[in-house]
Amino acid sequence: MDQAHISGTAVIITGGLIHESHAKTAHGLLRSSKRFKILGIIDDKNAGLDASYFVEDTPEGIPVVQSIDVFISTYGMPEFAIIGMATKGGLLPKELYESIQNVLKNGVHLVNGLHEPLNDLDELQPFLGGAAKIFDIRKPKPFKDLHFWQGKIAQITALKIAVLGMDCAVGKRTTSRFLEEQLNMQGYLAEMIYTGQTGWMQGADYGLLFDATPNDFIPGELEHALYSCWKEKEVDILIVEGQSSLRNPSGPCGSEFIISCDLDGVVLQHVPSRKKYSGFDQYHTYIPDVLDEVDLIKHLGTQVLGITLNGEGTEAKQLTKYRDALARKTSIPVVIPMIENMDPIISNILNQ
Repeated sequence: MDQAHISGTAVIITGGLIHESHAKTAHGLLRSSKRFKILGIIDDKNAGLDASYFVEDTPEGIPVVQSIDVFISTYGMPEFAIIGMATKGGLLPKELYESIQNVLKNGVHLVNGLHEPLNDLDELQPFLGGAAKIFDIRKPKPFKDLHFWQGKIAQITALKIAVLGMDCAVGKRTTSRFLEEQLNMQGYLAEMIYTGQTGWMQGADYGLLFDATPNDFIPGELEHALYSCWKEKEVDILIVEGQSSLRNPSGPCGSEFIISCDLDGVVLQHVPSRKKYSGFDQYHTYIPDVLDEVDLIKHLGTQVLGITLNGEGTEAKQLTKYRDALARKTSIPVVIPMIENMDPIISNILNQ
């Protein structure tokens, strides 16, 4: 089985983190996946509850259980187990070795989106060679399949919109999905271009694994994905899933998306409760004011067509109050996508 044909029933391993943003891969797959049918969650610290208890907008009936053995004995054999959380340094924590070994011992394939290639781990070698395989998906394409930027982006007649963030892990992919789905419901052919492993796992057809692609090829791979999708599917609107942010010092890649994709506009995702970049509370830099970021995006050559808010760490009433105050300061539509439809932003996009 090659990577392109990976699909089927799956459980997700969250290592005790299903309730945290570090499990955003799991959260995305629970909400939507064309590639996998999610049957359950393996999380020993939160076993006994339903996944919908932890992840908003998730259908009920997906159990959280202690181990793969418990899942198989209770619900049957899944085809795949997916590592569904981010870890420090992109490494598999040693406390999860036994859980992964048990997955492989049971003949269940493992899908790994961590930076660390698990096929190389000595501790897992005794469990390979049988029925189960490890698919390390976060790795570069073969050199012959990579593309340099050529300028073909100028031929695309579809609207090109990116969902960028004020920081990493703010919900860019989820908002991209909402935008794609709501545009399609309104009769427009829209397609999300994935740029991370979760978008691929959810079944998007076009994209790249941004942080597994050599930097010289990122502009070309972005262009190739957009051009191929437009040419082959004749879409009206291309939605690019952003990565990290414009000014997060650990990943200031937003300008690359704006310039290489020749964007017609940006939807900017913001977490009002965050003051410092995620994981860098001790670093001197603060997240800028959202309207300052709007100005920066304008200087980079495009416009913000909508601002979307993530309510992490904010009560609903406070978030609504913030939204209303921000809307009064700007003519840009402001939406909370988890609780509101995106019609005001969609209208603004379609008026371009």
